[in-house]
Amino acid sequence: MDAELSTRDRIRTAMAELMRRQGYGATTVKQVSELARAPMGSLYHHFPEGKQQIAAEALRAAGAAYIQLLPLLMDPHEDLRAAVPAAFVAAAEQMEQAGWINMCPVVTIAGEIADSEPALRAVAAEVIDSWVRECTDYFTRRGLDAAEAHRFTLALLSALEGAFILSRTLRSTAPLHAVGQTLTCQLASDKV
Repeated sequence: MDAELSTRDRIRTAMAELMRRQGYGATTVKQVSELARAPMGSLYHHFPEGKQQIAAEALRAAGAAYIQLLPLLMDPHEDLRAAVPAAFVAAAEQMEQAGWINMCPVVTIAGEIADSEPALRAVAAEVIDSWVRECTDYFTRRGLDAAEAHRFTLALLSALEGAFILSRTLRSTAPLHAVGQTLTCQLASDKV
């Protein structure tokens, strides 16, 4: 973990990484403290509400970072029909190289805690809502009309997160490649 980060940032980053690897329920504040190289007192100094507060901030930070990958992966391609599968190929490579761990904890944690931690479910919904807004705006700027951009965003995010689960479970990049190719077919040639 980067020594240049503030203690608060190290704690938040450690929580995100642990949730990405093992989920919310299996993550303990002791593990967060150890990974962040921060004494337990620092955790409660920066996050007086404890584990749930750390998790909420970690989800927001991870979600904000995760959505920045969209333009990073797609902007080099002028045509969305090339950009979409390229982004899925890159995601597949990254997931395989990372040893099949979750790429982002937000949706995984949302599924894990949807009924048991309503406050964290609300944070995950807030993050996903921001993804939908940002992706819709992005695809509108890339040439889709607003309604089509919104539908495509929902399909893309749903397919991506489902493909992550299948790829992780099967230890295969095939689901991510298939989704990228299939979504490309949904882009009407007159809209890009």
